[in-house]
Amino acid sequence: MNDNLNATTGNNGHNLPSQQPLVNQIAREFLAEQRTSRRWGIFFKLLGAFWLFLILLVYVSQNEELNTLNTSRHSALVDISGVIAADSQASADNIISGLRAAYRNRNIAGIILRIDSPGGSPVQAGYVYDEIKRLRKIHPETPLYAVIVDTCASGGYYIAVAADKIFADKASLVGSIGVIMSGFGYVEAMDKLGIERRLLHAGDNKGFMDSFSPLSEQDRQHADALLDGIYQQFMGVVKEGRGDRLKDDAIIFSGLVWTGEQSLELGLVDELGSAAYVAREVIGAEEIVDYTYQENYLDRLARGIGTSVAEKMFVPALLSIH
Repeated sequence: MNDNLNATTGNNGHNLPSQQPLVNQIAREFLAEQRTSRRWGIFFKLLGAFWLFLILLVYVSQNEELNTLNTSRHSALVDISGVIAADSQASADNIISGLRAAYRNRNIAGIILRIDSPGGSPVQAGYVYDEIKRLRKIHPETPLYAVIVDTCASGGYYIAVAADKIFADKASLVGSIGVIMSGFGYVEAMDKLGIERRLLHAGDNKGFMDSFSPLSEQDRQHADALLDGIYQQFMGVVKEGRGDRLKDDAIIFSGLVWTGEQSLELGLVDELGSAAYVAREVIGAEEIVDYTYQENYLDRLARGIGTSVAEKMFVPALLSIH
């Protein structure tokens, strides 16, 4: 009996150490799983806090808009600052959003479109011009005045002529009524460096205005026709907007710019004055409330992603009115 008991005990004592690595492995896996669970828990907590933060931002921005809508009688301000382009703060969408918000408020006595822009996309400027004309037709009782700060050139002036009146400072730069298509030609430089251009395309004119290929007379004529067509549109908009106030002088459409004082003589602007002057003396509501659309963080993130994708695409020439 004792010998058998000792033998059994001895066998169990010998097997316990051999099972220890398995126990240790199970313990390590359990601890690793616990750490992973904690990490995922922290991640989801941070994600929830991030979304809560975004919701609070939207809530605050909505409250600010509501507070603006509840303001007493005032002059509404919408800024157009910088290059007018689809991917900029001065895009048609942003400008139109500000204008619509202003027109929705029954407490506005008038709208001031404050412009400080060298121009930009003729398409974006055209969108804004057309929308201003539409809104003015719907709200004929609400005057809209354009006020030029430092510069109102080309696409900026394209928009300005949609206003009832245009105001400027005596030192403002106004005009640049014209269209430009810019690019570079690297053909001779490539020849000197021994670089071969490999341009494959389907469609006889798909390589139109390629910077690394010689500019053919056919391409030049087609580009001139494009520019002239947009130029005629631009002149038509200016003549329609300014009417008899515009001096009969062809130099106005030569692409030159003038000071505010010179622009007054040419009929490009109606009076000299600032936004504060217009609000106080013209509209009759000295308090100014800013309706300029401000992008939130989500908008900026989306625009940044779109811009990074667009930058990867090769564009041989830039068409703009500036």
